[in-house]
Amino acid sequence: MARLPTAARAVIIGGGIVGCSTAYHLARLGWREVVLLERAKLTSGSTWHAAGLVGQLRTNANITQLLKYSVELYDTLEAETGQATGWKQNGGLRLACNAERMIELKRQATTAHSFGLEMHLLSPAEAKDLWPPMAVDDLVGAAFLPTDGQANPSDVTQALAKGARAAGVTIVEDCAVTGVRARKGRVCAVETAEGAIETEILVNCAGQWAPEIGQLAGVTVPLVSVQHQYLVTEPVEGVTAGLPTLRDPDRLIYFKEEVGGLVMGGYEPNPIPWAVDGLPADFSFSLLEADSDHFEPMMMQALERVPALETAGIKDLINGPESFTPDGNFILGEAPELAGFYVGAGFNAYGIAAGGGAGKALAEWVAGGEPPMDLWPVDIRRFGRPHRSVDWVRSRSLELYGKHYTISWPHEEHDSARPERVSPLYAALKDAGACFGEKLGWERPNWFRPNGAAARAGGGGDDGPRDLYSFGRQNWFPAVAEEHRAVRERVGLFDQSSFAKFLMVGRDAAAALEWICANRIDKPVGGLTYTQMLNLRGGIQCDLTIARLAEDRFYIVTGTGFATHDFSWIARSIPEGLDAHLVDVTSAYATLSLMGPAARDVLSAAAEGDFSNEAFPFARCREITIGGTPLWALRITYVGELGWELHVPAESALAVYGRLAEAGAGFGLANAGYRAIESLRLEKGYRAWGSDIGPDYTPLEAGLGWAVKLKTNIAFQGREALAEQQGRPLAKRLACFTVDDPEVVLLGRETLYRDGERVGWLTSAGWGHTVATNIGYGYVRRAEGVDEAFLAAGSYELEVANERVPCRFRDGPLYDPENRRVKA
Repeated sequence: MARLPTAARAVIIGGGIVGCSTAYHLARLGWREVVLLERAKLTSGSTWHAAGLVGQLRTNANITQLLKYSVELYDTLEAETGQATGWKQNGGLRLACNAERMIELKRQATTAHSFGLEMHLLSPAEAKDLWPPMAVDDLVGAAFLPTDGQANPSDVTQALAKGARAAGVTIVEDCAVTGVRARKGRVCAVETAEGAIETEILVNCAGQWAPEIGQLAGVTVPLVSVQHQYLVTEPVEGVTAGLPTLRDPDRLIYFKEEVGGLVMGGYEPNPIPWAVDGLPADFSFSLLEADSDHFEPMMMQALERVPALETAGIKDLINGPESFTPDGNFILGEAPELAGFYVGAGFNAYGIAAGGGAGKALAEWVAGGEPPMDLWPVDIRRFGRPHRSVDWVRSRSLELYGKHYTISWPHEEHDSARPERVSPLYAALKDAGACFGEKLGWERPNWFRPNGAAARAGGGGDDGPRDLYSFGRQNWFPAVAEEHRAVRERVGLFDQSSFAKFLMVGRDAAAALEWICANRIDKPVGGLTYTQMLNLRGGIQCDLTIARLAEDRFYIVTGTGFATHDFSWIARSIPEGLDAHLVDVTSAYATLSLMGPAARDVLSAAAEGDFSNEAFPFARCREITIGGTPLWALRITYVGELGWELHVPAESALAVYGRLAEAGAGFGLANAGYRAIESLRLEKGYRAWGSDIGPDYTPLEAGLGWAVKLKTNIAFQGREALAEQQGRPLAKRLACFTVDDPEVVLLGRETLYRDGERVGWLTSAGWGHTVATNIGYGYVRRAEGVDEAFLAAGSYELEVANERVPCRFRDGPLYDPENRRVKA
């Protein structure tokens, strides 16, 4: 009898914890005819040698919820299946050895409180009471999460597999996948040495082998293998079964109890990649040769923390490769290259902690056809062109591995694999003192060093300006304040060439966009529309601008980091049968944003044509000429001032920049960067996708109902959900809050209290240089509903780094609420 069915509703590839969890949760959703294929044996890749620490706190609320679910699942899984899991909720302890690390712990505690997770700050003596074997003479403090724990990775996986089998999942071991078939842009079959299985759903949970499975289907899975070592000791004096897991990030090491002894590992700053030339075909329940020399620096750190290790016997030094990604987050979701091809991989050594929740989310994504919640930090569509290069991915992933336990600084940039993509103005702006950041491989000016400034004042010496990180006001703060003031009082020029830019073309382009967009798009040629694109729940999938260039041609502009996500969403949302085609033209155009009260004066001096308000009103676009170069001018703003986005053929961008600089010299034109944009948009109350708005938030909740065509009878995606929501109280609403004390630094995720009750957290925050106050935006949540009266009636506080500070609710934009400057 053949082991494989000829057809299945879904085929999962990979029998590690994530594959088994996905199978288990698909079965719980009632899916039958699910097949899991494992090339060797269950857990034989990296699951079996994982350390098994289960922490929950992440910087994103929904990812934290996934990890909280893992804990809830592991708490009941053994009783449900009868299979031991080794799960124990012994808590997790994190140490701080310096003042900056303690600030980080305090901010993490606030984040935990925002997300409903219990976390306590401790003195060194209290930490030692919880973990008696350690020396604490160098500690400043610690934090304790009582609901964290540890599990036996193999046992948990076997329990999930047992539960999946009991619900009808077919698990086939020793069956490698050799090919993937597709038809009309969708998965149609999985090939193995034992035959093919017809299916429209393939779930790639192959761990370190996930990129190889992806290659079979033309799908990029950006992860690499890195060696990771830990040692296992004989019993150690003072180590008991209830000892919490311990993370000592300043020493780059971690501990967990195991049979009276300790498991100790860490994240060295100089990691060693593995399988650079490809994974061995027979790598199953296998380890690499231990590298004691490489491990020695961490061992020395461990001896100082736990002196009893000096005399403890060493059972083993484990060197097991694991998969790591370029941003330290795992990969989940449907691949943009091929419909029906899902990925759950790249867990950066916390696959056991994430396995339960990630498998649940992935199963729900498969079953529902879209993410069950906003999963942007782990969404596979966050990647783009640079991630197709294995060398780029490896370089960045190794840097992130080395930063696994370093302080996560606000506004931190990474150094590896740069520069990759640059605008035509890169060299000119570098010469002008730009300090660049990077997003999706693009070099973007974050801020500019003032002329003659030294490092302390925001410069960086001969190597150019650089960021100096801290939890206070960072060194670029004064420079950004000057850029901000230039835009508010004179005129600023931003290089936003990294914007993702698409053309929608075809005789049915208008009809397609009317269906996909929440706002009216079918306007006369020259019309410019700010709009959201919604999911079936009414949540905001995309937030962008669309210009009508011709009857059958629309120009779409969206954020740099959303290029893959938005292109995929738009392309897959075009109704079948319509003559409408999406084309990525990002690299064809540079974007110069000219913003400020003198923008019209500068543009009039540099370009041909009439730029008066009557001739070129707000929310219009037209072709203009600067120095012989035809380009598209879009009268739109994200900073709250009169201005135009100039979309210039890339080959002419430097010449156009020169003409603008020359014309602007008499008007005080200043270069400005993305950190000034952030300050300017906060004052104006403009939303940012990925923080203030996203798939979990509707336009009504976000205060964007004015941009939705509900008053028309035009059908659009998500309309039914919004119409239903319009008829009942909103359970959450985005609101603005300010803190006047300049010594307080708001970064986002601060806990929001109304009349002493926790009601939410800040989604984004920063300093407004014109209004001279801290600004934060966040959703106020209340099951009974939130209206304007409820918002206005409350007394509010924010928890910042574990301390309460008073804040004020502010109704409407803080700057130019009547839009007089924008429409001047």
